[in-house]
Amino acid sequence: MKKIKWIVVLANLLVVLLVFNNSVRKKEILLADGQLILLELAPVDPRSLMQGDYMNLRYEISENINSDSIPKRGFCVVKLLQDGSADRVRLQEGITPLGEDELLVEYTSREWRGINIGAESFFFQEGEAEKYENAKYGGIKVDDKGNSLLIGLYDEELKRIE
Repeated sequence: MKKIKWIVVLANLLVVLLVFNNSVRKKEILLADGQLILLELAPVDPRSLMQGDYMNLRYEISENINSDSIPKRGFCVVKLLQDGSADRVRLQEGITPLGEDELLVEYTSREWRGINIGAESFFFQEGEAEKYENAKYGGIKVDDKGNSLLIGLYDEELKRIE
């Protein structure tokens, strides 16, 4: 009986490790191959006593959407502009249709107004809040399935803040 318990424990551990490694692999592929888009930010207070310094991000593409009139999950279609920034075009349930210079960003709707694209917090070293106060854009890598990953904050001149 003891042997069966250890086999079950090891099998569960193996499944957890496989799921975790698969998630990490997907993020690494997204970082390497994803399309960079810059989404305009709407300012929010940057501080959490439990988590340290961070900036809670709101994006212009997430604003002024009535959550009652959209599906709980879907895709925000954005159009890539020449400077690398992006504007919201529409919300849709599936990954198609998609026009020229349009990209997908997967969303979930909030209980109140707006949508959540999954990149709403940016953590930074304590004492560096001033450096990020003037951030104008959130740099997000997206893939063709709408998965997104926040990679940094950018200033007015579209330069990454480091």
